[in-house]
Amino acid sequence: MTQENWKTGITDIGPGKIRVKGYSITDIMEKLSYAEVVYLILKGELPSKAEAALMNAILVASVDHGASPPSALGARTVMSGGNSLNAAIAGGVLVIGDTHGGAIEQSAKIMQEWAQKDGDVAAVANDLIDWMKEHKKRIPGFGHRLHKVDPRTGKLFEIARRHGFSGRHIDLCQAIESALAEKTGRVLPINVDGAIAAVISDMGFDWRLGKGFFIISRVPGLLAHAYEEMTRERPMRNLGPPPFEYDGPGEREI
Repeated sequence: MTQENWKTGITDIGPGKIRVKGYSITDIMEKLSYAEVVYLILKGELPSKAEAALMNAILVASVDHGASPPSALGARTVMSGGNSLNAAIAGGVLVIGDTHGGAIEQSAKIMQEWAQKDGDVAAVANDLIDWMKEHKKRIPGFGHRLHKVDPRTGKLFEIARRHGFSGRHIDLCQAIESALAEKTGRVLPINVDGAIAAVISDMGFDWRLGKGFFIISRVPGLLAHAYEEMTRERPMRNLGPPPFEYDGPGEREI
């Protein structure tokens, strides 16, 4: 029985040949930025000027957020345990999940589903907030544990406006922010995850790539943290746990 060839539409390789989505890697090396190549390999076509600028902004926006996020702590902890650089970076990436780095995916899913509904974005946003409240769900991509106003959000939307790139998903995202304030009485500004979710949705990316955008952006930061831990800190230093209080059973006999 003859085994069928494995199919891939990403990169064509052969002796002396590497073509990503049909384009020669040597031409790509000279003519495209890293952000443009990420767009190409995910979408299959070259980005417009606006899409290239937005992709660059997205990849820069989440490159690092200090030493406290779980992924940075994960990378540093693995390195402190005496492991290799690649293990430390992998450890940091493995910490990324639904509650750390997952809001882009979750928010994009909601926006892509609700942006298809009829009506102006203000009405859709109001219906969405009512639905979330009825089902006791929290809408991801709004509010931040540190920033009262996330500085990256405004800049990302500014770049989108400057390039004439602002579609229904960005409009819906901003309408949700207004509806949240009106219906809850609380200011829950769009954070960088919500902003990225809106932008990649307007760019036509599948919401299931959301965590991928965060990973692509964050890996250089994880590399920097792992390398700093390796070169500046002593091995197996006290990275935790934080102060804790035991609340389990008291002393007992078998």
